[in-house]
Amino acid sequence: MQRRGREGMADQPMAANVVEVPEADASPAGRISRRRFWKRAAIGVAAASAAGASYPLLEAKWCRLTRRTLAVRNLPASFRGLSVAYLSDLHHGPYVGLDYLRYVVDWTNSLKPDLVLLGGDYVSKSPRFIGPVCEVMGKLKAPMGRFAVLGNHDNGESTPECHTQLDRAGLELIDNSGRWLRRGGDRLRIGGVGDLWTDVQSIDAALENADEGDASIVLSHNPDFAEYCRDPRISLMLSGHTHGGQVVVPNVGAIILPSRFGRKYAEGLVEGPAYPVYVGRGVGTSGPPVRFYCRPEIVLLTLV
Repeated sequence: MQRRGREGMADQPMAANVVEVPEADASPAGRISRRRFWKRAAIGVAAASAAGASYPLLEAKWCRLTRRTLAVRNLPASFRGLSVAYLSDLHHGPYVGLDYLRYVVDWTNSLKPDLVLLGGDYVSKSPRFIGPVCEVMGKLKAPMGRFAVLGNHDNGESTPECHTQLDRAGLELIDNSGRWLRRGGDRLRIGGVGDLWTDVQSIDAALENADEGDASIVLSHNPDFAEYCRDPRISLMLSGHTHGGQVVVPNVGAIILPSRFGRKYAEGLVEGPAYPVYVGRGVGTSGPPVRFYCRPEIVLLTLV
């Protein structure tokens, strides 16, 4: 004989070895168990909320390594395969400490780059942070040189102090200047311009006697410069400044970008009007010490 279940479905015939699940326990002990369950659930929800709220703070120091192989127009055969470590926007200050930056520098050195290029904004909030960050950056190692330009924050705090401390650290400042790198009979131009917001820019001084047959890499802290300077002698520009947006909403993108051209120069390889521009996300943070869906990065480029 069958009996009907609560949902109206036919149950199987009862057997001696079938264990029925009892109704919910209404005893005081059962009520205590339920209270314990809901208390633990509430604690779990609170912990998850706290973790979610703290994640942007953690991501701000969760640096990643980005490896890219970039084609550089007119690159001489002897420079093919050149490895370039590119760091920008360290922003040492109240929110970005030296221990984190030492970690980034040590990691960069472990990659054994041929060349180190620095894209500006090394300091935030006070000139007193300039000396310490330059001392840390001075530990960077590269046999073909370490070259830097200044950013708007550097000039905003103290341009003369930045010049002094970079020189003391042995880092070559190439704002509106540059150097020829040579291998055998080949040459590669490394040039830089002053920050677009806080300085003047002289591409002629940066490129010197380079012509359209040379390979020339130009540092410009602000990538917007590529829209105004369309010099055909430039093979590649390296920039920072925009931090990838720093806070990125999934399926929407970066909400705030310090660029006149919207999200075009947020991050990565961008095709400018006359030449490609690689925009690094940066190492530190500007303003609130948070990042979301936009981890800081060390960029290691292989030139081909």
